Amino acid sequence: MTPSGKAEIFIAGASDRRSGVERVLTEFDLSGFSGTSVAIKANYNSADPPPASTHIDTLDALCSAILEQKPAGLTLGERSRMGNTRTVLNEMGVTALSRERGFAMIVLDELERNGWHEIQAPGLHWLRGFYLANIFARADRVVQTCCLKTHRYGGHFTLSLKNSVGLVAKRVPGLDYNFMNELHGSPYQRRMIAEINKFHRTDLIVLDAVEGFSSGGPDHGKLIKPDVMIAGTDRVAIDATGVALLRSFGTVPDVMNGGIFELEQIARAAELGVGVASADQIKLVPLDKAGEVAAQKIQSQLDENR
Repeated sequence: MTPSGKAEIFIAGASDRRSGVERVLTEFDLSGFSGTSVAIKANYNSADPPPASTHIDTLDALCSAILEQKPAGLTLGERSRMGNTRTVLNEMGVTALSRERGFAMIVLDELERNGWHEIQAPGLHWLRGFYLANIFARADRVVQTCCLKTHRYGGHFTLSLKNSVGLVAKRVPGLDYNFMNELHGSPYQRRMIAEINKFHRTDLIVLDAVEGFSSGGPDHGKLIKPDVMIAGTDRVAIDATGVALLRSFGTVPDVMNGGIFELEQIARAAELGVGVASADQIKLVPLDKAGEVAAQKIQSQLDENR
């Protein structure tokens, strides 16, 4: 946050993902990761290529930057919905990268009951609450990298807020209940997505917007190429920025229409205090010419939807 209470969102050109990640990360003091337990959530819902999934170069650049700070530990946790998680991570090169770089990898589907933290709170739209992976509930620092895309199965868009669905159990050993069936069958799905974010911290978000899906998603869709990397610490600001970027290319009606802060994921997250409450609280910070071009398009959409 700036002294005026605005969330800074940094935008850099990134036709090369590694250099794009490195550029946006220069705007953050990563020394706070030193000696801490760090959990990282990427986007490996399926084994489909980027932008359906996190590009291995994006993940490598981000993990390498964190590891340079000598954390007590860095652990990637993932649960895929469209495919076997371990198979997805193997096929996408994540397993090999974790061995090469020296960070841990946990397949959340394989956790025992004691690997999950039960969430119950008044006002939730989850009928039975939900279970959050301990690796994220207890980490000193949480980092995520997400993709730019729409979501045809009721989420409408999948950016940083929806990326947190992969931290929640589909099933918990000993309980005969499918939490993901509830989520995807509920008319309150987008509010439920936002509610997950109330119960875990996020200290750094890198949104890979080198490519994106302006329709379809999450595994395939109409491809767009903004060629930028976006980073910040505020999930609501990141998602509002991502939605504005999607709108600048033209996107599906559920994402295109209405005020950005009236969209259910964003509105509920803002209501819960997960992040900023309005477009006025977002400060776009372009870091190069490509970032300036993208920032102008994004700001135009934010200004239209205040």
